[in-house]
Amino acid sequence: MSWRRWVIGLLLAMAVGCGKPSPRVVLYCAQDLEYATEILADFERESGIKVDVRADTEANKSVSLYEAIVQEKRHPRCDVFWNNEPVNMVRLERQGLLQPTPTSAADPFPAWARGPNNAWYAFAARARILIVNNRLSAEEMPQGILELTAPKWKGRVAMAKPQYGTTATQAACLFQVLGKEKAQQFYTELRPNVTLLPGNKDVAIAVSEGRFDVGLTDTDDAIIEIRNGRPVRILYPDQQTIGTLFLPNTLAIIKGSPNPESARKLLDYLLSPAVEKRLAEGRSAQIPLNPNVQANLPIEPPSRLKAMEVDFAQAAELWEEVQTFLRKEYGQ
Repeated sequence: MSWRRWVIGLLLAMAVGCGKPSPRVVLYCAQDLEYATEILADFERESGIKVDVRADTEANKSVSLYEAIVQEKRHPRCDVFWNNEPVNMVRLERQGLLQPTPTSAADPFPAWARGPNNAWYAFAARARILIVNNRLSAEEMPQGILELTAPKWKGRVAMAKPQYGTTATQAACLFQVLGKEKAQQFYTELRPNVTLLPGNKDVAIAVSEGRFDVGLTDTDDAIIEIRNGRPVRILYPDQQTIGTLFLPNTLAIIKGSPNPESARKLLDYLLSPAVEKRLAEGRSAQIPLNPNVQANLPIEPPSRLKAMEVDFAQAAELWEEVQTFLRKEYGQ
């Protein structure tokens, strides 16, 4: 090869290398990746935007990503936060860490499904339920979570660590709905009866394997066990009292997002009817909040049940107090 040809080749390589980098977006994802991966792959294919995902573990769901966003607030790395519950998203909004982002993609959703100034959006809900082993008769089954404090349930109940994920959110919501005194009494009296497991999925599996009679978990983990032919059923608790807690996923763009244009496109994509329909009819069976989405659901939506009336903003205010109490009662 002549030196002229070598120089030309080098210049061409440098020109290609100095071209505009491919668009990307950094997603912090508390949603189970087994449900999110195909959706994100389709977004990449349709948009040409590479999605770099940071997930958390089953044992510290949503809390670790919340803490990362807070720690990185001076130099954000995250563009979009896909959380699996609303309370920690409210906490981020109150710290000014979310970028208000009006979008027409959210227009069909109910008014409550968006944060102040469009700082965050809710979609695709799950219910906090009791998964019950079929060896229990109808007469033996608890009808509400407060019943699990009775001495007869000692050693028969499983629950994920209440400092993390939707189990932590449920605790904050119960403190808001029941009041501090009654909620503290519930968790104190529940402690001798319950065995703590790493996550909600572990709870569902443990009950399906017969190691426990009852577990507190989410509908997406319970429905997988039912579809796998395990001897369990879903019980929607407290239909005669406070109602069943429904928790939506939430989405937000982080303030100072490194890739704001790509972040906006991902936000709109995840709020689309197609995505809610896929989450509803996929393995996770998550309930669409967009009333225009028609889906075949194997679980009961809030419209057919008594849903807990909870103020997520007030629950967020109680978060630190609730966590301090739970650490004392249940350990770190």
